[in-house]
Amino acid sequence: MINKEELLQKAHGFFTAQQYDKALFLYSRISSLNPQNKEYQIYALFCDLASEDEVKSQYLFDKFAILKDEDFNEAVKYIENEINLFDGDNELILQMIQEVTSQTTQTFESIDYQDFLQLERDRKSFKIAYEDIMFSTKVSIDKKDDLVDFINKLIENGFDSTAYTYLDGFNEVFSYDKDLTDLYEKLESKNIENKH
Repeated sequence: MINKEELLQKAHGFFTAQQYDKALFLYSRISSLNPQNKEYQIYALFCDLASEDEVKSQYLFDKFAILKDEDFNEAVKYIENEINLFDGDNELILQMIQEVTSQTTQTFESIDYQDFLQLERDRKSFKIAYEDIMFSTKVSIDKKDDLVDFINKLIENGFDSTAYTYLDGFNEVFSYDKDLTDLYEKLESKNIENKH
C-alpha cells in the first residue's frame, strides 16, 4: 500500500529544493489516489506557478503551510484567490499591488536590511513586515550577520522555502560557512520534526 504522507513529504522536499518537475510528478500521483483532496491539487498548482514566478510560488507554499493549520478552508480560498490574481485579472492585480504598497511606508525595489528592521519594529512583527514587502521589494543584505539574523527569522516565522532560497542565493558568497551550514541543519531538523 502506498504511504501518501511519505510521498507528500518527498514531494515537499523536491519543491523546497526547487525540483518542481519531480515535485509535480509526486503531487499529481498523490492527487490521483485521492482526487477530492484540495490540498494535493494546490501543491501541484504551486509547481505550475513556479515555472512563471518562482518567488511567488515559494512564498505561497510557505503561506499555505501556515494558514492551513489555522483554518484549512480559509487557506484554500486565499490561495485560489492569489492564483486567480496571477492568472490575469489585471484589475485585481493592480488593487493588490496598491494595497501592499500602501501598507508599507515607502515602495522600494530593494530595501536595506536596517530599513527592514525599522519596518519590523513599526509593524511589531517580522511576519507582518515581511508580508508587506514580499511582492514589491527584495531585502538587500550585505553583511553575513544580517543574513544569518534574517534567515533565522524566516525559519522561525514559517517561511522555510524562502529561507532555502536565500541560503542557496548566498551559498557561493559564504560557501562552507559554519553559520550558514547551521541554518541549513536547522531547516532540515525542522522539516524532520514536521514529519512526525
